[in-house]
Amino acid sequence: MIEYVHQHRVRYRECDPMGVVYHAHYVDHFEVARTEALRSVGLPYRSIEDSGIIMPVVDLQVKYHRPARYDDLLNIVTRFNRMPDVRVPIEYEVRNADSDELVATGHVTLCFVDQASGRPVRAPENVLAAFERASIVHSGS
Repeated sequence: MIEYVHQHRVRYRECDPMGVVYHAHYVDHFEVARTEALRSVGLPYRSIEDSGIIMPVVDLQVKYHRPARYDDLLNIVTRFNRMPDVRVPIEYEVRNADSDELVATGHVTLCFVDQASGRPVRAPENVLAAFERASIVHSGS
């Protein structure tokens, strides 16, 4: 449906004493890639939150395939494979940009929540419209 690639250069501070990217940083990489993917389809997080909707993570999985190291350039591929409803499942692949080797895969599910009530809600119309527009653009490329 929607695919976005975000590039990230591994910083020294992200590496553990073994010289590889510390496992928890992949969650940060997913968040940045997800935020930029939504921005690319006209949905900056700020505008969603300004409308009274928050999107907490309700499920998170990461599988590590091979290590990334300092100064590696990573391609973080973010895929929204279906239209959101109350939840938004997102798939990730992290690949070394130079070798295309698979570094990690992951899955995150977000939930639309009304900030005032704290209750789950259906995806707002502007979110559905942006996904629909982006799906048409991506399927036509």
